[in-house]
Amino acid sequence: MSAVSEPRNVVLVHGGFVDGSGWQAVYERLVADGHRVSVVQNPTLSLDGDATATRRVIAAQDGPVVLVGHSYGGAVITEAGQDDKVAALVYIAAFAPDKGESVGTLIADPPPGAPVPPILPPQDGFLLLDPQKFPEAFAGDLPVEQARFMADSQVPWGVDALNGAVSQAAWQTKPSWYLVATEDHMIPPPAQRAMAERAGATVAEVAASHSVYLSQPDAVADLIRQALAS
Repeated sequence: MSAVSEPRNVVLVHGGFVDGSGWQAVYERLVADGHRVSVVQNPTLSLDGDATATRRVIAAQDGPVVLVGHSYGGAVITEAGQDDKVAALVYIAAFAPDKGESVGTLIADPPPGAPVPPILPPQDGFLLLDPQKFPEAFAGDLPVEQARFMADSQVPWGVDALNGAVSQAAWQTKPSWYLVATEDHMIPPPAQRAMAERAGATVAEVAASHSVYLSQPDAVADLIRQALAS
């Protein structure tokens, strides 16, 4: 890739139960490097809707884009990453579905002994995590006060987003990177490694919870820098 076409734009896509503000520390590090960084605010009503929201942000960029997704955001970037402006994909403890798969199908049959996310029964088509179990499951390496705030400020996650199937997996045709969070209690690390291997991703690992983008922003930013440089 020539110097002229090297991506300097980064688009960050959050996952379920949270919003885009959690990317702030990663954003600050990349902006300090001189990159243009945009944060998508997913409605999290449906996968199609979130992919559309992401494509709008991609369209606003002035050149090639490195598209980054955390958790459910990985499904969003897998769908939206087919856009011609997207040069690379970065998965941060994220789902990387193949064509026809959804987050729902990927979590349907957890291996024996794997942690089960404390998702409460749906209410009016939306999902939440059990607030009492949220800190340990989602944010085990964050200060407990911060984890409790995240639990009490959850964004309801649409069942249609959980079950939205990918129409074509962007990682089939775009280079990808994957950061495995080895202390993740939401997406088991072996499942993360398996999805990364299937996608042919360049893999890094860090001892962190599912909230790795908050607890280890340097590791997250470093992997995004690798994608930008490559």
